[in-house]
Amino acid sequence: MTDIQELLLSRIRDVADYPEPGVMFKDITPLLADPAAFTALTDELAGIAASTGATKVVGLEARGFILGAPVAVRAGVGFIPVRKAGKLPGATLRQAYDLEYGSAEIEVHAEDLTRGDRVLIVDDVLATGGTAEAAIQLIHRAGAEVSGLAVLMELTFLAARPRLEPTLNGAPLKALLQV
Repeated sequence: MTDIQELLLSRIRDVADYPEPGVMFKDITPLLADPAAFTALTDELAGIAASTGATKVVGLEARGFILGAPVAVRAGVGFIPVRKAGKLPGATLRQAYDLEYGSAEIEVHAEDLTRGDRVLIVDDVLATGGTAEAAIQLIHRAGAEVSGLAVLMELTFLAARPRLEPTLNGAPLKALLQV
């Protein structure tokens, strides 16, 4: 394990039985409150943006906003929020996806992504991959290219990576921590 990984992991708090019994929630708020850890995280993700040739960073609601915006600033590229349906004014592209119990929809402003954009998707946790897969589909529908997917933490036992790799079409999936 690298020094950065040790630092990040040391600032993530496990919360048992949240949001429901049997779930071990990974709380990143202590990491965000620590300027050294948050800066290290931002620097690592900005390095991924640079290495993938990203021209824009997409942050997935809601913690992807917290991580993605400073990454975009650090990398010198634009930031695009992907929101839950109904939260953006103006013309949007919408993508539905399945959840464990039901379905949901996400949106992006139609004019924010264009042909020629190379987009790094940033989020805090990769769990089942449903939201990330929907974001990849949105980016493709907008005519842009996915340069990669970068997350703080991948929950490997949920096996999202095999689900996403065909949709990523060769773009890298980078997880700073795998738990």
